Amino acid sequence: MDARTRTVEDHHKASSTRQRYKYIYVKMSPVLFGVILANAVFKGMCEPTQSWSDGAERGLLDVPESDLLIQRDAVYHLVNTPFTFEQALRYCRGQSSRLTTSGVKEDEEGARRLLSKSSTKGPVWFENNKKQSQTTHLVLPKQKTILRGLSFTSKDAYARVDASFPPLSAVSVCLRVQWDPRRNDVSTVFSYAARAFVNEFQLRGKTDDRKVRLALLIKGQHHRHKAELPVDGEWHHVCVTWRSSDGFWAIYVDGQTGDSERGKARGNAQDIHEDGIFILGQDQDTFGGNFTEPFFGNLTDLNVWGEALELEQVTALHTCSQLTNHTALFRWQDWSITVHQSVQNVSATLTCPGSLKSTQKREEECEVFNGWSDRQPQYSTAPCTHTLPFICRVSKDHYLKMKNLKESLTSNPSSFMQSLMQYGVNAGDVLSDAVEGQSWTSVSRLLNVSEQVVLKEQKQLEDRDMVSLMHVLSRAADLPSTVNHSRRDAERLSQSFITIADSLISQENVSKWNSIREVVKGPMAVMQTVDRMVSNLNSLLTDDTDSVQIHSNNIKLQVQQKLLSEGSHVSAFCGLDVGNHDCISVSAANMKELQNNGFKKVTLLNTWYSSVKCFSEREENITLLPIVSDGSHRHVRTVLGSSVISSTVLADGQPISLAINFTLQHKIQNSSLNLTPICSFWDFDLMPEGGGWSTMGCTFISTKNNSTSCFCNHTTNFALLLQISEVQPNPDHQTGLQIFSLIGSGVSLCGLIFTFILFVAVGVPKSDRTTVHKNLIVALAVAQLLLIFSDWAEGNQEACWLVTALLHLFFLSSFCWMLVEGLLLWSKVVSVNISEERRMKLYYVLGWGVPVVIVAVTLAATLDRYKAQQYCWLNLQSHVIWAFAGPVLFVLAVNAVVLFRVVMVTVASARRRAKMLTPSSDSKLHTLDLTWAATRPVLILLPVLGLTWLCGVLVHLSVVVAYLFITLNAFQVTHDTAIIFNHDFSLQ
Repeated sequence: MDARTRTVEDHHKASSTRQRYKYIYVKMSPVLFGVILANAVFKGMCEPTQSWSDGAERGLLDVPESDLLIQRDAVYHLVNTPFTFEQALRYCRGQSSRLTTSGVKEDEEGARRLLSKSSTKGPVWFENNKKQSQTTHLVLPKQKTILRGLSFTSKDAYARVDASFPPLSAVSVCLRVQWDPRRNDVSTVFSYAARAFVNEFQLRGKTDDRKVRLALLIKGQHHRHKAELPVDGEWHHVCVTWRSSDGFWAIYVDGQTGDSERGKARGNAQDIHEDGIFILGQDQDTFGGNFTEPFFGNLTDLNVWGEALELEQVTALHTCSQLTNHTALFRWQDWSITVHQSVQNVSATLTCPGSLKSTQKREEECEVFNGWSDRQPQYSTAPCTHTLPFICRVSKDHYLKMKNLKESLTSNPSSFMQSLMQYGVNAGDVLSDAVEGQSWTSVSRLLNVSEQVVLKEQKQLEDRDMVSLMHVLSRAADLPSTVNHSRRDAERLSQSFITIADSLISQENVSKWNSIREVVKGPMAVMQTVDRMVSNLNSLLTDDTDSVQIHSNNIKLQVQQKLLSEGSHVSAFCGLDVGNHDCISVSAANMKELQNNGFKKVTLLNTWYSSVKCFSEREENITLLPIVSDGSHRHVRTVLGSSVISSTVLADGQPISLAINFTLQHKIQNSSLNLTPICSFWDFDLMPEGGGWSTMGCTFISTKNNSTSCFCNHTTNFALLLQISEVQPNPDHQTGLQIFSLIGSGVSLCGLIFTFILFVAVGVPKSDRTTVHKNLIVALAVAQLLLIFSDWAEGNQEACWLVTALLHLFFLSSFCWMLVEGLLLWSKVVSVNISEERRMKLYYVLGWGVPVVIVAVTLAATLDRYKAQQYCWLNLQSHVIWAFAGPVLFVLAVNAVVLFRVVMVTVASARRRAKMLTPSSDSKLHTLDLTWAATRPVLILLPVLGLTWLCGVLVHLSVVVAYLFITLNAFQVTHDTAIIFNHDFSLQ
């Protein structure tokens, strides 16, 4: 045993002795405090902070200076309480900070300076920069993963990666390939070309006896075809790496080294040039063009890193694991790709090998920082289950914001905080970040008191209170489960925890999240704290039972444990409501697989969140590209459209990544919308703002009765995203309709002007009928003129607003005057009981006054949603359109009744006249002639009454109806002209 190992073990023994007297907890520095508050603010944004805490709480500002180091861009905090590596990692993440990392000079220098002024000289945990973060998550053998893939079946097929590449002194490209066995020529899997040098980096393959021999072309140098890839119709994982420092390159096939070479050291070694073009499936003979040597087959899961990955990382990628500590230049899941029309989308079903048995046999080693020697940082390793102090790093900006927030809560307590004080709880108790001395009793009491105040003052919570409550949850989530407490203690604590979590994601508090987003990453942190809490307390919750359920109004939590020896069967969990179809399950096959790998007991931790309003507010986290791409529909937006359901599986206490199936009901159920469900999960590492929705490893199964079933190859928080799209008109029909409408509007405008001139020139006697006709003509003429110029106005925002409002006004006025035409016809034929002078006053109010009022009220109420984005008309995506459609439908309904009544009166009058004139046997025939003669003038009034607009209601059914609608209404003026010359016809 070397000195370094003894140092670690001696420290471990000393810390174990201290733990006999008190529960040890991390003394949080300003950094951690800021982070915890951030946690609090966003209900769960923080990453899992497993608090192994029990102690006297001391705020961040009270942490000794020796445990805190404030630098220009970062703040380092030494947590003197020994934790296991996994606990330390989750603790720092839970405080919106991160564990210091080996190989990062700023972290190594910060640790050196902090340890030099602290009583603790080391060793401390460090995160390994070259490995994946240590985790107890295991991947079962032969997991199924389904990804989106590309199929190259044409010699012209290619795909371009839409990413910006910096100068690269090292690079790694990994992808999965399915080679077409029918092709025997040389193929280029990918090529990277820069303006300065075309043949920068390529992967090529040559088929040879049912095998493909792969070769790299680097900086113009073509290496040997040696690495073998089977051509068996299966998916195979291929990684290629290169670095300029020593000329090393390697080709890895299915997690094993296929070929590699360390080049001769050259003083003139150059980086791969920046701003190049990355093409899949073709060789570039010129920069971005002259494609040759096409690839035939399928590709998926392409990822690019600006570093040379080691065999260990490549093996992890082969097993479908993620490299969480390596930032990729391009990720397949982002789908930033331009695809040639001949390239087809395929579904790639991958079989991911696992390493479960080998993982069980060895104890994981983690990185330990031992200080500096000879001006160099010194590292060793120790079992990850040992406990050591550690250092968390947080940005200085975040630390200062959290510090100010804490000072505000202390000096000027909110109503919520004042209510807590009535129970003997002060701001220091709530906002304490210290770990040391924090007891179950104190935290449980704080949680219980907070629950009581929350239930009383639900609607009076301030944004600062959200931070405080999040902080309380973060601390409670990390309480250790000890033998000193019973299942009832754990249930009471969990119930209070769930109640507070429910209040944080309730609709009443939705608006408060945006105001605190600068210090907290998002409301999804609530889910993280719930997951941490139930993971930490699951052993207590199932102490003397196999199943426990805890629920509030919108959250249901279940902890269930099974002995695998009792038989493997499907384990399902469903939501709270009776008949709820939100369910998640682990298949019997996966349970059997666990038993085959030596596990004896499995614990299932499932949670269901009904309220999605809070999570759906931040649509910027929904970055998935639209899947509607056939041109028949236009993507409008993507929204969270279901409850959120989560699952965690523990096998003998170890988190296991298992494939699951889930079914969720659609929250949006609107038959008029085109909804496309997308199976997704929340990826906390997707974006720096706290994560985002991802589809990696999830696939759609079926949709039935407004519910969608999905399959995912891992466990986490799942939901359905709904992509809303609208029917996209055929471009040819759209152009034809636009031209036809323009011609019709022009003809109508000319006809209307001509008709108005006739009214004036011919000297038509003044009457209520001619006055109504003139007003209708003016309204229609102005509306048609505005319609013709609306296309021109689209280029100017202010002009488009004005045209939209005027179009709304004059088209409404046209319909109101059509209503007046109907009322006038009624007064002439059916009933006359108002004088002409009084009638005209009423007609003017209806024709011009009512439209002005409707437009004014609509503008005042919906100014920001009034106009459509792409054209000068009312917004069809909001309720504004009903400010036009409602009055129009009313006018059409009234005029239809008027016309029906007028026709009935006219027919009755014609029959009476026929009987008086022709009492002979041929009177029946004469009656029909007179009836038609009397009815025909009334039917001619259809356009004047606006009834041809009934076709507009049916326009969406067929393009033929659209053409008919334009024809009937564009030439409406013909009927108006006929009225002029027949204005004195009699209907009696």
